[in-house]
Amino acid sequence: MLQHKLFFIFLIKFLLFYMVFTFIYRQYLNQYNPMLNEVDSISTLVAHNTNDFLLFLKQDSKLVNHEFEPSIKIFYKGKYVSRIIEGCNAVSVIILFAAFIFAFSSTIKKTFLYIILGVILIYVLNIVRIALLTYSLYYYPDYEELLHGTVFPLFIYGVVFLLWIGWVLKFSGNNRKDD
Repeated sequence: MLQHKLFFIFLIKFLLFYMVFTFIYRQYLNQYNPMLNEVDSISTLVAHNTNDFLLFLKQDSKLVNHEFEPSIKIFYKGKYVSRIIEGCNAVSVIILFAAFIFAFSSTIKKTFLYIILGVILIYVLNIVRIALLTYSLYYYPDYEELLHGTVFPLFIYGVVFLLWIGWVLKFSGNNRKDD
């Protein structure tokens, strides 16, 4: 048991962080009524940031609240191409990322700074991901399943994985070098 102490400490810290922040996030979501098609403010911000990014790239883009579900439609070049729902805002991915970093933490300052910078990077890359997905779905609608179900999730989870590796190898202080 003693030889696995570090693993159990990691696991307990990870699970506690993940459960606490998932609970907080669920409480936040509970203030919105999906029966009234209310979209949470984080997802709304993601939709607006995605639209702003597309407009910055000189792309014809417009947002419209969905009439029949809690989502925001993205119209690209006048065509309804994609929608933003709660799962598109990357909050769950951010909580997962932060839980791992916290569980593998070193100093509070370094851990907090890495989490903040990682959250910003994940958020920005998620905006880019949604914009690229919207663009791709307009031009390649037959590949929706592949793009939405495989390619773009690999993009965001790949970045999280690389951030985890970077943390463990460079910043956590937990890596040991044998002499």
